[in-house]
Amino acid sequence: MKALRFHKAHELRLEDVPAPRDPRPGDVIVKVSHAGICGTDLHEYESGPIILPVEPHPVTGAKIPLILGHEFSATVTAVGSAVRSVKVGDRVAIIPHLNKQGEYYARRNLGQFSAETGLVGLTWHWGGMAEYALVPEPNVVRLPDSVTDEQGAVVEPALVALNAIDNAGVCVGSTVLVTGAGPIGALTALCAQAAGAAAIYVFEPNPGRRARIEALGGFRVFGDREALMADIAENTDSGVGVDFAIECAGHEAALGLCVEAVKRTGTIAQVGLFVGKPSVDMYRICEKGIRLIGCWGNDITAGPRLVGMIASGRFPVEKVITGRVTLETAVSSGFDALTRRGNDHLKILIKVAA
Repeated sequence: MKALRFHKAHELRLEDVPAPRDPRPGDVIVKVSHAGICGTDLHEYESGPIILPVEPHPVTGAKIPLILGHEFSATVTAVGSAVRSVKVGDRVAIIPHLNKQGEYYARRNLGQFSAETGLVGLTWHWGGMAEYALVPEPNVVRLPDSVTDEQGAVVEPALVALNAIDNAGVCVGSTVLVTGAGPIGALTALCAQAAGAAAIYVFEPNPGRRARIEALGGFRVFGDREALMADIAENTDSGVGVDFAIECAGHEAALGLCVEAVKRTGTIAQVGLFVGKPSVDMYRICEKGIRLIGCWGNDITAGPRLVGMIASGRFPVEKVITGRVTLETAVSSGFDALTRRGNDHLKILIKVAA
């Protein structure tokens, strides 16, 4: 089969490799339909290996060269003897956290926090940027006919957004600020909308991405800090600030903006990952009684709930798709386009199935 494999920074090769065969009792083999290019994939492409293991991974045994792709949709082509939740012919989305059965965090549906976890498409032998993949049964969620393959390929990043909204506590009538309008920020804004937020502010300095998020509709979009703060002061209850701030940029200034914009006793959920160690005004956080929550990955058991939200039309995840490429053009028109300074793309999908 054809597979896009990482060898070293700026070296992704489309290669012929053996396809997976003979699944173990709890495994599922799938034919990949669409795969998303994630920010983590881009970091590996530019500066890796970072997460990708150079030596055999302690949980999975995998090491580079490895097939990338942890956001993908597919069709089941074979199942192990113990698999019960899906059958051959089912369309599925893949959720990448490989949780170890019985492990402390996995027992609490918090497997993403385990030191003994792996990731499909990063620390696993198989990934979505290939014609076929093998994954354990818990890592697939069945897609109904009302959810498309393209929507299915966005399930994993949409789960990151849902995890942030859940952890923050966003509910009907809330006021929300999202900083950073990349793919996760855009999905978080859409998820806040699905949760019934009354007003959703989005702060994004990139004018191209601001235009993208404005085109989605229903958001108050700003690129100027003072204008944003003035609007919040005028349009939130008594001008006290937003109820929740979801920081998706992984930028010190964006976190500082959240501290100023959220009301006293409000909540900040940190989703974006920082490259360095940011300076945070902890005096201001304490003085305002702010609840600061770190968000990491997603709960793989939330897959069916999210798919239900997509199927109902409440969470239109497909709106973040801004480009489509093939395996043959994935590097030149996908990875290189997304790492180009100032690009306005949100999510580029690789169409794998012919």
